[in-house]
Amino acid sequence: MEAMVIEAFEPITWMKKLDDRVGPLNGGGWRARWHVRMAKVFESQLLLVGEDEGEVRAFSSGTVDELAAMGLVDLLAVDGRHQGKGYGRAMLRGMMDRFRAMGCLYVNLECLTTNEAGNKLYESEGFVEVARQIRWFRKL
Repeated sequence: MEAMVIEAFEPITWMKKLDDRVGPLNGGGWRARWHVRMAKVFESQLLLVGEDEGEVRAFSSGTVDELAAMGLVDLLAVDGRHQGKGYGRAMLRGMMDRFRAMGCLYVNLECLTTNEAGNKLYESEGFVEVARQIRWFRKL
């Protein structure tokens, strides 16, 4: 499952874009950093796995801010062989259902502006853009 998530994020993750521009950080490439990130996700977040025909097709993770009654969709990934078949939408809706069941009134997520498929999905599901950010980087 971890390999599927990392593969799904390869074309869109800012970590790969950074490595492509400046090279691996401290000798470790973006995939190594994603493995560390995934370990933390599996330890601390809500997980939703989408299976079909006995095979993992999609994955989503998130956290809840109880004070704000808001869920955060952290990761949403679909196996590259199965993208465009509605698995992403099903995972998003499943995560929102889970948040609702936990008392959340709101949901938010982040998506790079270059992730056209993701942004199209979120807009079609009623999400509205509230802010944009720039990720800055420099060597010390």
